Amino acid sequence: MVLLVSWAPKGLSRLPLSLAMICVGLGAGIFSFDILSFNPDPRTWDTLTERLTELVVIISLMGAGLKLDRPVSWKGWAPTWLMGAGLKLDRPVSWKGWAPTWRLLAIAMPLTVAATAWLGVAGLGFSLAMALLLGAAMAPTDPVLASDVQTGPPRSGEDNEVRFNLTAEAGLNDALAFPFVNLAILVSLSGAAAWAGQGLGQWLAIDVGWKLLAGGVMGWAVGKAMGWLIFRAHRQGISRHADGLVAIGATFIAYAATEVVHGYGFLAVFVCALTIRASEREDDFHAEMHDFAEQIERLLMMLLLVLFGGALANGLLDALTWTDVGIALAILFIVRPVFGYLSLVGIDLPRRDKVLLAYLGIRGLGSVYYLAYGLNHGEFGDSERLWAITGFIILTSIVVHGVTSTPLMLLIERLGGRPLQRPSAPANPPPKDEQLG
Repeated sequence: MVLLVSWAPKGLSRLPLSLAMICVGLGAGIFSFDILSFNPDPRTWDTLTERLTELVVIISLMGAGLKLDRPVSWKGWAPTWLMGAGLKLDRPVSWKGWAPTWRLLAIAMPLTVAATAWLGVAGLGFSLAMALLLGAAMAPTDPVLASDVQTGPPRSGEDNEVRFNLTAEAGLNDALAFPFVNLAILVSLSGAAAWAGQGLGQWLAIDVGWKLLAGGVMGWAVGKAMGWLIFRAHRQGISRHADGLVAIGATFIAYAATEVVHGYGFLAVFVCALTIRASEREDDFHAEMHDFAEQIERLLMMLLLVLFGGALANGLLDALTWTDVGIALAILFIVRPVFGYLSLVGIDLPRRDKVLLAYLGIRGLGSVYYLAYGLNHGEFGDSERLWAITGFIILTSIVVHGVTSTPLMLLIERLGGRPLQRPSAPANPPPKDEQLG
């Protein structure tokens, strides 16, 4: 399996097939023939499911942040009075460069949560709390399984508008889904009427306001400190004396420090990665950190998808009804594409790019994490159908997006959205001892 993870991405890079599909198929086969003697049902291993998916998501977020070549900057849209006050802002790209990402996050994502929750209540007969949890779990695109449609490694040149915005969206929307998950938990514990009367202000102040602010600030602070340590401390920084394992250490520090102050650790890890990248944007050590994080991510992804295939073989979808199947397909192929496209109206992008950004709302291990987290912290009652619907949506996304994403990305690049060329490293860089002088 480890050799498969190492070799498969290279062989599958131009085929309508993904590593995720292979892992799920192998897991289903292994557990169907009782080669392994336990049932990897997430409903049984609920705490372990939450922790493993949490781990793979945060490592994926670090990798996603490190590989974004386009800087994030407040410059160009900050209020005039801030500029007049002499506030020093980061360089380069303005709000416009990230505009499709902000639209997908601020418009498409909340509408997706609301529409999915409505379908859960009206179509599936779920309670409001359970429908909200389904909406929150289905809203974010997955940073783990979406790697095939994201940008390439730092300074690789494998970048265009579609790849960039899918990467940036996946990096940010995992954190932005958390307020909706917490809302579902609050409703499940106190009831809709009691929550609307007393809990709305607390939810807005704490779950929306404080936790997002704490995640952003802590991620920036840890990223600044790590950037100084990596690139500037001890003459030229530890980047000349370390390896890619630094990325995992930075991930855990950012995540843990933010959780201590009750912020959103997912947001902190992504912001930390962006800040580290901005500390010394053209350094080759970014690629080394990214590559190591990506290898760990792929190993964990392989493990979890094999277990997911085993859960499918052992009855995860048994509670599924035909109504559930119809609603699940609508969530995946109507709700996200429609709201995703509508959110991009007015953006200066070719229509084909907008269609692809709206269509490639890949669901995966992030949804499993949010569902496990919500069920472990709330009171939702019987969750058999909820797990079955979520499992079906993830399986369908793995298969359909896995088959279509590579040909579609190749087509877009052939029609004019070819990867943007970034400055590359020197062909024959000097040895490290000469770089140190």
